[in-house]
Amino acid sequence: MINCPLPIKDYKEILIAHGGGGKLMNDLIGKLFFPLFSNEYLEKKHDGAVFESGGIKFAFTTDSYIISPLFFPGSDIGELAVYGTVNDLAMCGAKPLFLSAGFIIEEGFSMENLWKVSCSIQNACKKCNVEIITADTKVVEKGKGDGLFINTSGIGIINHKLGISPRSVRQGDKIILSGDIGRHGIAVISSREDLGFETEIVSDCAPLNFIVEKLLDAGIEIHCMRDLTRGGLASALVEIAETSEKELLLYENFISVRDDVRSACEILGFDPMYVANEGRFVVIAKESDAEKIVKIISGFEDGKNASVIGEVVGDKKNRLVVMKNIYGASRIVDMFSGEQLPRIC
Repeated sequence: MINCPLPIKDYKEILIAHGGGGKLMNDLIGKLFFPLFSNEYLEKKHDGAVFESGGIKFAFTTDSYIISPLFFPGSDIGELAVYGTVNDLAMCGAKPLFLSAGFIIEEGFSMENLWKVSCSIQNACKKCNVEIITADTKVVEKGKGDGLFINTSGIGIINHKLGISPRSVRQGDKIILSGDIGRHGIAVISSREDLGFETEIVSDCAPLNFIVEKLLDAGIEIHCMRDLTRGGLASALVEIAETSEKELLLYENFISVRDDVRSACEILGFDPMYVANEGRFVVIAKESDAEKIVKIISGFEDGKNASVIGEVVGDKKNRLVVMKNIYGASRIVDMFSGEQLPRIC
């Protein structure tokens, strides 16, 4: 008999927060799924599994997309489903090659909208230079779904010898952020709730594979990368700190947040550090490579606000993320218990 290590008295049912990228999701994975499925690939706690077959190194990943609304300023669920999985492969240092696609469609869903989403998927695949080589479709009764859910899995090839993962992070490394944060989450929530901000905030949804490819071609010794989706910049860095067993120090004034996004966050009571992104990532690498990384990322439209935002300063004793503001005061950055914005990706 298998005993469930999750305290049933605290969690008799799944909450929406269990899927939010925060503490509850990490507890669910760490205390329920991980003990049952643990193996050498999952133990690396990366965006995908890296494995070898026939002397060739591959990366494999999967993700599901349940965003509401399906169409939002700057993108839609179709592009998101392609870019999200492509970006996870890129964070493993892989060149994305092939995707699978699974569609769960609710009875009554508009055929016109399904066509629009499918066209977005086709265009996104062309943009990323990947192909969907297998797929599946299921239809559920009206009222048993929410329009459309999509799952995509992806496989890519790794053509270098770097061990890109949180466990490769070293003391003295620099942390580079590829651009401004928070736009995706605010774009989605403003569209969902019809908030009517004076300026339209457009999602940053974009593929990252070509930026990563340029970094690798330049011979950068990348130690770790992570794209900033659910839970935002804060949660991604907390996960890296815990897995790498290092302390990360951030400098708040170097973290780019657009004025309209910051204003929207203040109105809504959100912290941009925890708002989802779909076209931003962090790179952790040697100090000597930091300026070169910023220059390469800044050469792309989606990376023009790239900057060094912090460094790896501590050892196994801490596993913290600490942020200093412009006045020199420090605070610990932790994960939210749940999430600020559900159904965001």
